[in-house]
Amino acid sequence: MRNLYGNESVKIKWKGRIISIQPRTRVWRYVTDNRTHYHIGYNIFLEVTTDEGVESFAVAISEKQQLKEAFRIGDIVSGTAWTKKYPEREYANYYRAGALKLLERSTELEETSCPWTGPLQEMEVYEYRGARMLSKSLWKGKCFTCYYATMANVEIQWDFDRDIKKYRFESFCYGPKSCKYYKPGRARSVPYKGRDSALDTGGLDDICTENRAWDD
Repeated sequence: MRNLYGNESVKIKWKGRIISIQPRTRVWRYVTDNRTHYHIGYNIFLEVTTDEGVESFAVAISEKQQLKEAFRIGDIVSGTAWTKKYPEREYANYYRAGALKLLERSTELEETSCPWTGPLQEMEVYEYRGARMLSKSLWKGKCFTCYYATMANVEIQWDFDRDIKKYRFESFCYGPKSCKYYKPGRARSVPYKGRDSALDTGGLDDICTENRAWDD
């Protein structure tokens, strides 16, 4: 499932076994005064066995598609999608998914505690809960299968006057604050034109998650 087309967006067919489903989140950053999260669907992470071994890839789908298909970890699914035109802005390998088809339903047991792998939350639930910064190593490891984890598409407002932005990816967590595995990771620098980078050390986490208590 490698992208062989550069920045040219091309429609492809794909098939694989789901190994994780996470919210697809876009985050707008401005120094340390603002970190706004937008919830725009889900990323389904899949793996497929080829002649070269096991390959992993991610496909962005809409909330409507997930509500209709109710995908879960272990499902074997297929569909179409488009390669990324702007790779720095989209974490998933493919987006604008279509022709989704459930080929085989998973019989794997669903976890009811961290990492949560049961029925996904709807977008309004993530919107209400808010997110905290999550260690990237945890996102890659223990938290990867959890539906409260996300690798967000981050847009940094680097120059307001000329509306210039910079892009990167950051990991976040929507899970309970009491989760025993949670770690925020390192502070994150937020650059702005003509000044030293500001550091988000987690102070915005309290604001983003003020709707819920320790065990929510």
